[in-house]
Amino acid sequence: MPRLRLAAVHLLLVIACGGEGTSEDGGSTGSGPGTTTDGATTGVTSTAAAMTTTGPGTEAGTGTEEGSEGSEGSTSGEPPGPSKPTMLPAPTSACPTLADGEVVFEPAGVPPRSVRLWMSDAAATMDGPLVFYWHGTGSQPEEALYGLGPDLVAEVVALGGIIAAPSHDPEAGDFPWWLVLGKREDDLLLADEILACAIEQVGVDVTHVHTAGMSAGGLQTSQMSIRRSGYIASAVPYSGGIITPPPDQEPSNPLSAMIFHGGQDDVVLIKFQQTSEMYQATIEARGGFAFLCDHGMGHSIPQGSAQASVWRFFSDHPYGTRPSPYKDGLPDGFPEYCALP
Repeated sequence: MPRLRLAAVHLLLVIACGGEGTSEDGGSTGSGPGTTTDGATTGVTSTAAAMTTTGPGTEAGTGTEEGSEGSEGSTSGEPPGPSKPTMLPAPTSACPTLADGEVVFEPAGVPPRSVRLWMSDAAATMDGPLVFYWHGTGSQPEEALYGLGPDLVAEVVALGGIIAAPSHDPEAGDFPWWLVLGKREDDLLLADEILACAIEQVGVDVTHVHTAGMSAGGLQTSQMSIRRSGYIASAVPYSGGIITPPPDQEPSNPLSAMIFHGGQDDVVLIKFQQTSEMYQATIEARGGFAFLCDHGMGHSIPQGSAQASVWRFFSDHPYGTRPSPYKDGLPDGFPEYCALP
């Protein structure tokens, strides 16, 4: 496993993702139409049966007993992960009215921030999944439609779920998210507030809180998965990863990760193949499940079957999943460039 010297951490982070939204890396950055890397044009297969939802009579935020069946009945010799999140946040200020569109949140100690929500009236009657999406440098929250795919967004919304794509804080500097350069968790405090308000207002299947993002957003995704392992079930970074492991909120949650990178050409002054491999090793070292998807197209977001597989992956990996249902092989329809360790 390639290892980067600790002395170079800050230099590498300073230059990370600087080509997002520009032509310096020669690849698509996820803010516009991309190329289907594997020639697939299939849409998202419905996995409503896998995503356990509850009716309006269920206490908001408690999840369901069936929501994490993947973590039970372990035959791997390892103890299963916790069946439900252990560190769900509470609102720190008055929650805004949640609705499809731009919503402003005001978590305590953090400047007000606009968040693009995708949701529907179904959220009033079903406790669905919540997926956080973090855009790349120079992009915007609507990148979620490209990064996750409109079919995935529609599927989550139909289940009573929410896609939440925060706007960035201009004070963060050259990159959209504070953790790209340093240790401030402002963006994660915002995420805590979004989740807490969603639980309070409409209910959330708390065993299905996931995170994804591209480039700087991929680095943010990887950081969030570990720094918020008290409620994140699984993560999908595109050209993200880590350089050194961040603080781990809940080590007993094994975490699951489907990690995309573009191979040796996925370089914007740092090598995202290496940071992706380091993230995989970190997840595995803490008892989780992670695999790499090298699409070979440089610094870009793959399309087609990749997005359909992301939704299937989230559905099959609720909070605390151990062992993974994929431990003996990936499901049919996953991109051929994805491979188990």
